[in-house]
Amino acid sequence: MNAPERAAAALPAKSATLLRLSQVCRYYGSGEAQVKALDGADLEIGAGEFVAIMGQSGSGKSTLMNILGCLDRPTSGRYEVLGRDVGTLSPDELAALRRDAFGFVFQRYNLLADATATENVEIPAAYAGSTRRERQERAVELLGELGLGDRADHRPSQLSGGQQQRVAIARALVNDAPVILADEPTGALDSQSGQDVLALLKRLNGEGRTVILITHDPGVAAHAERIIELRDGRVVSDVPGAGTSARSVPAALGEKRTRGLASEMSEAVKMALRSMRSNLFRTALTLLGVVIGVAAVIVMLAIGDGSKQDVLDRIAAMGSNQLSVRPGFSGFRGSGDIATLTPEDAEAIRAIENVLLVSPERSGSQVLRAGSRDYRSQVQGVWPDFQALRDWPVASGSFITREDVRGYAPVIVLGQTVVKNLYPDGADPLGRFVLVRNVPFEVIGVLGAKGASSWGQDQDDVALIPLSTGFMRLFGQSFLSGITVKVANDAAMARAEEAIIALLTERHRTVDFQVRNTASLQEAVTATADTLTALLGSVAAISLIVGGIGVMNIMLVSVTERTREIGIRMATGARRRDILLQFNIEAIVVCGIGGLLGVALGLGVGMLVQNLGMTVAFSAAPALLAFTCAFLTGVVFGYLPARKAAHMDPVAALAYE
Repeated sequence: MNAPERAAAALPAKSATLLRLSQVCRYYGSGEAQVKALDGADLEIGAGEFVAIMGQSGSGKSTLMNILGCLDRPTSGRYEVLGRDVGTLSPDELAALRRDAFGFVFQRYNLLADATATENVEIPAAYAGSTRRERQERAVELLGELGLGDRADHRPSQLSGGQQQRVAIARALVNDAPVILADEPTGALDSQSGQDVLALLKRLNGEGRTVILITHDPGVAAHAERIIELRDGRVVSDVPGAGTSARSVPAALGEKRTRGLASEMSEAVKMALRSMRSNLFRTALTLLGVVIGVAAVIVMLAIGDGSKQDVLDRIAAMGSNQLSVRPGFSGFRGSGDIATLTPEDAEAIRAIENVLLVSPERSGSQVLRAGSRDYRSQVQGVWPDFQALRDWPVASGSFITREDVRGYAPVIVLGQTVVKNLYPDGADPLGRFVLVRNVPFEVIGVLGAKGASSWGQDQDDVALIPLSTGFMRLFGQSFLSGITVKVANDAAMARAEEAIIALLTERHRTVDFQVRNTASLQEAVTATADTLTALLGSVAAISLIVGGIGVMNIMLVSVTERTREIGIRMATGARRRDILLQFNIEAIVVCGIGGLLGVALGLGVGMLVQNLGMTVAFSAAPALLAFTCAFLTGVVFGYLPARKAAHMDPVAALAYE
């Protein structure tokens, strides 16, 4: 069955009332500024009629068409479609009625600029529940019948005025609408294109459609079978033409199938991608905030987790059977400036049962000089047990011995960083002398490389000397920065800790020290690292929120810019839910794409940081968390602009410039 035959079978014949207005008024404003666009208009239009509504500018023609097409509601009075009071219908019911009962042909065409002719024609069918294939075939068929088969893939800017109007007519016909509302359809066309459009409208009426033509031109109105004249919002003349015999009226309108959620989502995603392509620069700026936010979350959490893991690994490498004794009262952190621990304390601890190694330490920042080169580094006084406790091998030479400590030997062991700065030419430092506070120390060894700590501190930037020599030549007073104790096994840890506390309490007559085992140290480090990671993650999350606010701002701008598009979609059957879904999906698609790009950028930056020497721990959780946050950002920050779009007045949206 061809299109005319299908229309004849589906559409009513001329007959009794299809549309009825009873004392319809439409007022704008209030008080003295009130404008009466329609003032008690009475009108009946039968199925299959070709009606021309005439009047000068301001007579109420366009307002009447908006009410007839369910784009607007009367202030008072009653408007019925097939006996059904339109005033009782919800916004979505009105949308269904516009979708299935009315086809709009506007003076300014009202085509979507970034869509092809075929895509413009498909719009009402998409909201009517047609499959993509069905509506494409129907659109191509209609464009072919209207002489635009070779223009189906052209955008409105590539079409003439007459061709654009024919696309608008094809859009009005795609759902086989029984009623065609044409508002000044020839007003923007040359005379020949205008005659072609009028001939097409007469042909559609001949196929059984009701055609309502709004015009101020008597020559255009003469093509209609019935001419109604408006003046000051009232019907002042109703002249019937020839051939207005009765035809039957359809039983119901607006009962076509609706789309499933999957179809709605698919269509919304397609529209979102089209909108993003049409505004690439703005889309890129919108994506930028989300991309940076997601990438920041991933990188910050990866660095935080990596730092924590690095510290825990180093603690584990030292073994779980170590105790750390630090000066200072319980409740605040001790340091080398608190004179509560002495070498005699370390000697006493050595005598405790199950204690294997004891390493007292004292450190300070000093300037080292080799020849004409000066370099400031951390100088530590240690005992020989230091090397075993820290698991720190010597790259060349030897380490400090007990004889060096007993004999106050002026010897020094250098870290790799110190060697590189004092001997940049690569000379072997062994056997050479380094001045520390003008005291010559013979270099007896070079430590193996340790690298940077998880907090970025260079562990190789150190020089070690006998503790006794340090007290006598450099540090002055004989108190310690701390004592590290290695116990025979884990089972003896608790007893050794109790013994040390009892010993030092007895020696000092007060508790002016702190003892921590490896487990408590690990817990403290973990808690501190978790806090730092949470802080870093919070800072990164703020940037993601800022990106979300940017998305909302851009979407609000987009809604304003696309007000006319929203009006077109509402006129062709889009429900509030359709508009809400479309704009919310656009925000979600933007944030989703930004989330994926952000994940990729975050992983890339993390790998770069890792190659630069910082410990980074990647896991799926931060990436999944960041992407989920980006997705939810689209949902949350896209809702307000989407809701604003969904609640627009169709008439105001169509009139927006």
